[in-house]
This record gives sequence, C-alpha cells and structure tokens, in this order.
Amino acid sequence: MNKSLRPAVIAGNWKMNKTPAEASALIAELRPLVADAGCDVVVCVPFVDLPAALEAVKGSNIRVGAQNCHWEKSGAFTGEISAPMLREMGVSYVVIGHSERRQYFGETDATVNRRVRAALDEGLTVILCVGELERERELGITAEVVATQVKVALSGVKAEELSRIIIAYEPVWAIGTGKTATAAQANEVCALIRGVVASLYCDKCAGGMTIQYGGSMNAGNAEELLAQPDVDGGLIGGASLKAKDFSVIVAAASK
Repeated sequence: MNKSLRPAVIAGNWKMNKTPAEASALIAELRPLVADAGCDVVVCVPFVDLPAALEAVKGSNIRVGAQNCHWEKSGAFTGEISAPMLREMGVSYVVIGHSERRQYFGETDATVNRRVRAALDEGLTVILCVGELERERELGITAEVVATQVKVALSGVKAEELSRIIIAYEPVWAIGTGKTATAAQANEVCALIRGVVASLYCDKCAGGMTIQYGGSMNAGNAEELLAQPDVDGGLIGGASLKAKDFSVIVAAASK
C-alpha cells in the first residue's frame, strides 16, 4: 500500500449470503471492530439486504455497495437492478464484472464497460473486477488477458472519473478455491494494471488509483498481501461473512 498516494479500501463481497435480519446482525457485530479503521470499509451485500444494511451502517464509518447493476436506467430487464435505483437508495459502491457474473451469467468485457458507464453516470464508485483463468495463467497470457479486460472496461471513461473506480484483481483460480496468489504474484499483476492505466491516461492517474487484490484473502494472509507496494486493499469473499476475520483484514490495511 501507498496511502500517501491513494486510499486503502477493504470491501466485503457477501455474494448470495445473509438474509436482511442476518445482514443487520453481522453489521452490528462488525461496527465496533472497525470503528477506528485507517482505511475505507465497504460491505457489498445482496440486493434484498441493501435497505437493512443502509440502516445498520448509519452513524458508522462503513459504506454499502451492491454486487451488480444493469447498464440501462429502466426497461424490460426482469430481475435486474439499475444504477439510478441504487443511487436513490443511498448505495455508494457497486461491484462490476466479478468472475462469477462472467462465468455464470454471460457477462462480457463489453457489457462490463456498459455497466461501468451507467454506474459512473449515477455518481457511484465502481469496484471493477478483472482476472485470469487458471488455464490462461498456465499459458502465460495473464498480462494480455488482464490488460484487455482493463482497457475495454475503461473505454469511454474520462481521467477525472478515475477517482470513482477501484480495480480489484481477482485471479479466477483463487476465488473460493482456497488457493491464493503469492504476495509477489498479486503485486506483479496489480503493478501491471497500474501500468495499463498509466498508458491509457497518465502516471499521476495510475498512481492515485486504488487497486485491490481479491481471491481468498483472509485473516491469515492479509498482512503479507497488503504489505506489497501495489496492493491497496482487498475485495474479500468468505472472510467478510465473519466479523472478527474481516476486522483482522481491516486492521492489516490500517497499518
């Protein structure tokens, strides 16, 4: 991390877990544990939990994010949620392009770009997910895959809008598998992403961008990962569902 240049952000991705009542209880347990955090703290919850989460974080330093949004403001898109709906609720962040959305729900680089544009237009902060498959790493094309994802996702995004984009590097082979990229591997790709942003915009733009690592970051490995110069936080899956574990990661990012 380099907090002199950019904020550290720890965001929990709850995925399809917790009812509204359970969400309220988890946040109530988490609040005192992260009250003195030296980093930004976000919980990205299922759509049905958003009202409960927004109520539960009032008066705290925790912010609330959604896990996806559609690129249209409204229309015949059964089951989808638009960025204006999220904004009006008071949601601050939205995760876009998660590998599970790409794998199970047909998300593509092009649709990720459209969703990014829609979220930015509504004033939301985007947590943009990129990452390679295990086969792509084995083939030695991680750099090409990740660079392409970043370039397409940021197409049409202005330099002044980059302050509302966080990029989360999540190697797909390390999500929910228990496998974790080494600290060196995580930093290498995060640095690569920063280089891509610099080539698209400028060095100052890239230096100011928060780039997270995700992919089985947990209480045991967070400190080592977050000690890397280009790893500015984490997008946390399973560990975000346990208040104590999540707070340990927040503490590591607060140093």
